[in-house]
Amino acid sequence: MPYPTEITLHQASRVLEVTFSDGQRFRLPCELLRVYSPSAEVRGHGPGQEVLQVGKQDVAITAVEPIGAYAVRLVFSDGHDTGLYSWDYLYHLGTNQESLWQDYVRRLDAAKATRSPASVVTNSGSGPNWKKL
Repeated sequence: MPYPTEITLHQASRVLEVTFSDGQRFRLPCELLRVYSPSAEVRGHGPGQEVLQVGKQDVAITAVEPIGAYAVRLVFSDGHDTGLYSWDYLYHLGTNQESLWQDYVRRLDAAKATRSPASVVTNSGSGPNWKKL
C-alpha cells in the first residue's frame, strides 16, 4: 500500500494535501475528513451505529500529529481529536472522495440537516429552550 511522502495543511482553504509514494496527490477538505473521522464517536462501534455529522462546513484542522509510522491524528477546530487516520484510510478517502461526498450530502438531505454550523440546534440544558450555535 502506498504511504504519504508529503502532508501539507492549507489552513486558508481548509484542505489537507497528501502526496503518496505512488505519485497520487489528494486534496482532502477538512469537512470531509471531519465527517468521515475514523473515531468511534463518528463511526460507532459497529454497522448501523454511525453518527451523521452536521454543521461542519467551517471546520478547520488546527494540528496534524504523527502517530508512529502509520497514521496521523487530526485535531479539528470543533475540538474533535480522537480519530487516527492511517495511511490506508487517507488513501481510501482520497480515492473515493467524490462518492463519499455525494453520500454525505445525500444523508444530510435525508435527515433534513445541513452543513452550516449556524443551523445546528443544541439543547441548552435548561429545559425545552433551544438555541442556535
